Amino acid sequence: MDFNTAKSRIEELSKELKYHNRKYYIDDAPEIEDFEYDRMLRELEDLEKEYPELLKADSPTQNVGGAANRLFNAVTHTVKMESLQDVFDFEELKAFGEKINLDRTAFSVEPKIDGLSVSLEYKDGLFFRGSTRGDGVTGEDVTANLLQIKSIPKAIKFDGELEVRGEVYMPKESFLKLLKRQEIMGEALAKNPRNAAAGSLRQKNSKITAERELSIFVFNIQRIVGKEFTSHIETLDFLKELGFNTLPFYTKCSDISGVIKEIERIGNSRGNLEFDIDGAVVKVDNLAYRDDLGSTSKFPKWAVAYKYPPEEKETVLKEIEINVGRTGALTPTAIFDTITLAGTSVSRATLHNEDFITSKGIGIGDTIVVRKAGDIIPEVLSVSKHAENSAPYKMPTVCPSCGSAVFKEEGEAVIRCTNAECPAQLLRHLIHFTSRDAMDIEGLGPAVLEQLLDSGLISNIVDLYSLDFFEVEKLERIGEKSAENLKTAIENSKNQDLSKLIFAFGIRHIGAKAASLMAEHFGNMDAILVASLEDFEAIEGFGGIMAKSAIEFFALHDTKEMVEALKNKGLNMKSLKEITDTRFKGLTFVLTGTLPTLKRSEAGEIIENFGGKTSSSVSKKTDYVLAGEDAGSKLTKAQSLGIKIISEEEFFQMTK
Repeated sequence: MDFNTAKSRIEELSKELKYHNRKYYIDDAPEIEDFEYDRMLRELEDLEKEYPELLKADSPTQNVGGAANRLFNAVTHTVKMESLQDVFDFEELKAFGEKINLDRTAFSVEPKIDGLSVSLEYKDGLFFRGSTRGDGVTGEDVTANLLQIKSIPKAIKFDGELEVRGEVYMPKESFLKLLKRQEIMGEALAKNPRNAAAGSLRQKNSKITAERELSIFVFNIQRIVGKEFTSHIETLDFLKELGFNTLPFYTKCSDISGVIKEIERIGNSRGNLEFDIDGAVVKVDNLAYRDDLGSTSKFPKWAVAYKYPPEEKETVLKEIEINVGRTGALTPTAIFDTITLAGTSVSRATLHNEDFITSKGIGIGDTIVVRKAGDIIPEVLSVSKHAENSAPYKMPTVCPSCGSAVFKEEGEAVIRCTNAECPAQLLRHLIHFTSRDAMDIEGLGPAVLEQLLDSGLISNIVDLYSLDFFEVEKLERIGEKSAENLKTAIENSKNQDLSKLIFAFGIRHIGAKAASLMAEHFGNMDAILVASLEDFEAIEGFGGIMAKSAIEFFALHDTKEMVEALKNKGLNMKSLKEITDTRFKGLTFVLTGTLPTLKRSEAGEIIENFGGKTSSSVSKKTDYVLAGEDAGSKLTKAQSLGIKIISEEEFFQMTK
């Protein structure tokens, strides 16, 4: 490769790697697999070695990929949190070993946990601060969220100062639970446990972090005052005595051949571990020798990470099964003869969606390549050989669960069922229907709804209003008192405003605000059922997509039947909103940032109750911007337009 070609390729690789660094470290939404990222990084390293004059200080090879997120306060690390140099085969590992003087040290070998690296700081025996790695020098203060992780000791029997480094991870079992919840609620599915762990730890609401069942493995002492050590293994033993959840196994090896055997052993056990790993870490055990070896600008010279290649296998596609998810999404699943991947038996793998099948030309009888994404979820990668007369598989035109027509919205890859009462979507619809912002039926959480469905006590939304509470009492963990409370809550929900009922239906593109606008505009359900597309488009604040979605939903025969049945059960079908104080009439508010005490939805409701309007964007027509913490671009635009900005306290003064 000549100089100009190398320069162009270096620029291309640097730009692409910086993009993927942001997706991985900041957005927690990686778009490529680790192995592909590592391949590009290695190519860049090799080119920079060949043309050192092209090496720049901001190259991805010279810096840790992360950065502090503006959602959290920045923390400057006392000891730099370095990343590790990767090696991909045993020859590279031997080259690393040849640089180490074995007369001075042995090696420690430990699993490389695939999670989010954090620092935990203790003073006088108490945990007082925790932060992410960030760019290695500056991280994010996530103390409140780390306090939700049960495996992090909040107090230890050590009076000096101590800073340790660990990896926050999501156990495989917890990850599968999360995927189930996300599917039920129609949320985007987490790509892998590492992604899920990072996203969970970066939640503004620490209650969400607590729900995600995260854990941690502590693997290094960053700084300690009050005690000295000579070896790394000794520090791990000490941390274990203090009550830290240290790595489940770590081994001391006297030579590289022993290191290789341990790496192979760890690799063979990957499928049986309850956590995800993407490699094994090899470290110089002697701490004084580590200091002598030092570090580069990015990596310590005394450690490397051996990365396991993703295991892929070929098999013949026997059948494609279509599953209907809780959101009505039709998902194709490949069925094939059982193969072994990452230590477990696999006979099914996701085919993602219709676009993926078409782009790969996948047909029944083809030889496909399968792997486990993150060592957990089996997925089809590609076709290695097409069968004779093979043709790309065509997705069904009707829902396999209920037989209704399916549709594919512009800009989406997913095909969905049109039937709101489709049995496959029922649990998600019930969860949404009974939620606080909808019909607000306290006591009808996901677990109870699943029990009611499984026991056959309900088969649709209307059945909630004719429940046999003697039978409900018999359900596990319910009892007489809970059944009585549930009966009261269901009865009370009949009096909810029409806007709540509209929102409870879960109409695509119709949120709580749009439902409120619809209820106020039409006044009652009868008017909505006979409304035309033009009637919906005439609602102030309604867009074309919302109008189209609403007319399609209320035009369905199943919808009309459901509404009639709910009316017969005594549910309110009228708008109850009556504005007696119109002090905000003609005024438009934009809400931005996190308010001290109010949710933005609560503030919006107050504004509307006083006759005002809320908007999602700032313009010259905006009268006030109610701004909280981390207000962002809306606040900046309001300042540039000279729009009056008010705090929550000033807002309360206006409502007195």
